[in-house]
Amino acid sequence: MKPRGLLIRARNKALRFFSGVEIDLSVSSSLTSRFVSRRRGSIVVGPDTLIAFKTLIYAYDVLSGEVRPVRIGRDCFIGGGSVILPGVTIGDGSIVGGGAVVYDDVPPGAIVGGNPARVLRRDIEVGPYGRLKSAAANAQRLWAAE
Repeated sequence: MKPRGLLIRARNKALRFFSGVEIDLSVSSSLTSRFVSRRRGSIVVGPDTLIAFKTLIYAYDVLSGEVRPVRIGRDCFIGGGSVILPGVTIGDGSIVGGGAVVYDDVPPGAIVGGNPARVLRRDIEVGPYGRLKSAAANAQRLWAAE
């Protein structure tokens, strides 16, 4: 395994132990992403999910002082610079665009983007880490053509 992969796995283990974030070891999270949980188990991230750079995931509501759990499903992609607010559930196989501010639940198999985040597309099919199936098929065609 490459050094970056080892570092990410070590960070995921540290997040589980010290912060109480329930993060699967297959999750690829940027070292600049931040998790604000305040309680064990208040942030749950499913397997084969990618969390890009400078992403902020809050489970603690500063205004009310309460902890509202955040759930991110399997095979999701959370774009760079996005903010996931307390109490949000992101369904399996969803994509959150870069810079999006997500304050409401995201249905499974949807692409959301913007501030505030809105559903841009539904019923998408993704593979591990939120990669679109059509993107994988296009890449295979390009490699076969060479």
